Formats: sequence, structure tokens, C-alpha cells
Amino acid sequence: MRKKFYKMHGVGNDYVYFNCLTEELKNPQALAVRLSKRRFSIGGDGIILICKSKIADAKMRIFNADGSEGKTCGNGIRCVAKWLYDFKKVDRKELKIETLAGVKRLWVSVGEDEKVDGVKADMGSANFSFEAIPALFSGENTPQKTLFVLGKEYKVTCVSMGNPHCVVFAPAPEPFEEIGRAFETHSVFPEGVNTEFATKNQDGSFFVRVWERGSGETLACGTGACAVAAAAVKNGYAKAGQDIKILLKGGVITVNYTEERVFMTGPAVLSYTGVVEI
Repeated sequence: MRKKFYKMHGVGNDYVYFNCLTEELKNPQALAVRLSKRRFSIGGDGIILICKSKIADAKMRIFNADGSEGKTCGNGIRCVAKWLYDFKKVDRKELKIETLAGVKRLWVSVGEDEKVDGVKADMGSANFSFEAIPALFSGENTPQKTLFVLGKEYKVTCVSMGNPHCVVFAPAPEPFEEIGRAFETHSVFPEGVNTEFATKNQDGSFFVRVWERGSGETLACGTGACAVAAAAVKNGYAKAGQDIKILLKGGVITVNYTEERVFMTGPAVLSYTGVVEI
């Protein structure tokens, strides 16, 4: 079976996208593992299926590089919005996309070539409850909990953006791969966790390195950027209702956090299209 694919990324967080509006793609878990290999296949942080929805313009399903299914993806959902608008599946600049974490609203901005060059997404509200992660901490549900990882003490703030995140306001330690995986598989997080190490710059922006559950270190993470902004406000490092620039290895995402909503704005890029034999 020959299947057309779209290679897209949001600030370097790249996925292989498939149009599944009219045709089902079988065994996406195994396909994600196969196609995500960067030296032996297409390469990406996983695959994303653009499916039919009864309650939104489309439904997005995300499968990480290890085959596990994610609930949502901030960079991925912006690219889905771009695909829907650019390929004329939707003729409105405001869209709704269904995910396993609920329906998200998005607004596209269009360049002179009539193609989407940026997307703003309403990512819903941030949830700091340990049950939402889940995180098996004892005591009061507060930020800056103490967590020992590989014998070292870290102060962590846990927040769910549909996906579970563990934010540490400190420079990323080395070896990052070993420590990132130790966070992901820590017994405190029975379902795994995404981890962000964030440092505040003099201009109020934050530089962030990300370890994603199921994918490893990625150049960017949209929900991770939202989690950092939410945690920054919660800990007094930033103010609610103001734009916060999150500097990732792949580029910049702007997040505006309030207790009610988290808005994320960033680019969406189509790298190329191709055909793969499945």
C-alpha cells in the first residue's frame, strides 16, 4: 500500500502526518516506530493522523516514536490547523480540532502566499493537581516539590496540559539523555512524564530543554512550553495575562497564561510531501 505523507514541524518538533479523513490507517503504533527512525526511515518525533470528527473540524491522533499514543500535542495541533486550511478542508480562520484531551480552538494567520504561517491555539486550562498527572507525591498539593532523581535533589512543579509535565527551574543537567529518561520512568510518575528544564533570561523569557515521554529530547514541545509558562506564574517568576516567550532549541513559542485559559502562538511549517510504502 502506497500512502502519501506530509512532513511538518512546529519549531523543530517534527511529525509525519497522514490524511485519514476518508481512509483508516491500520496499526499506527507500529508505523510510528518504523517511520520515526531518522537514519533508516522518514524520521520524526512520531506520526500524527488527521481523522474525521463528529464534534470538530477534524480529530488529531498522535503516536510517539516508541508507538505510545499521546493525548495532545501543541506543535502538532498547529500543523494540523495549517494542513486543514492550506489544503482547503476548512475555509475559516477559526478552527476546532478534537484531541484525546478535548476539543481545542485555533486561529490561523495567513501570509501573502495565502498559506498559514502561524497559529494561535487555546490549549484550555492548566491543571496542577497531582491526580491529573498522575504524580504520587505525599502531602500538600503545592509547587516546588522535592524529587530525588539518580541521587540528586530537584525542586519540581507538576502541571497537566492534557499531557503530564514536570517543570524544573534550573539549567538542564548532563548527561541529559540519562537524566531525562530517569525522570520519565520515575516511580512517582506511574504513567511517565514529560520534563522541562527552564532558566529565566534577563528579558523575562525562558530557555527550555525538553525531554518528551516516548520520544526523548525534542527540539520543542508546545504543551511543554505552556507548562513552563504556567509553572513560572505559579512560582512567581512571571505574571499572569502577559505574553511569555519560551525559547526552545528549535525556535520560539509565545504563551499567555491565566488561571482560566492558556494561549499558545507559534509557527507551523510544511517541510515536504512524499509517498511511503506501508
